[in-house]
Amino acid sequence: AEGRRMADRALDLLGLRAHADVVATELPYGTQRRVEIARALMGQPAVLLLDEPAAGMNDTETERLRDDIRAVRGQGVAVFLVEHDMALVMSVSDHVVVFDFGRKLAEGPPAAVQANPAVIESYLGA
Repeated sequence: AEGRRMADRALDLLGLRAHADVVATELPYGTQRRVEIARALMGQPAVLLLDEPAAGMNDTETERLRDDIRAVRGQGVAVFLVEHDMALVMSVSDHVVVFDFGRKLAEGPPAAVQANPAVIESYLGA
């Protein structure tokens, strides 16, 4: 019963209630990725590590993912995000660390990192 309540909370948090009884492999790709996040939340983590969660998603799916990440953070879960989609990173992050081939280029608030010349050159385009 407790597991079901936890699942229901995760589904509600991520707006997945309508898909509760659908086999995950039958869902669209972006929704499958969001189901993975809901599954991870079942463990009641203090920190959620998301490795390239927007990879392969279209703009609409990425926008929904952004909202989901914000919702997760709103529940007091810290999100550690590894992602190349800079618009997504900048829109959900309080603190950003940028690496280029294992070398740290910049660290700080999103606005400061976005203005860093090395970050602009490597990731954001000149």
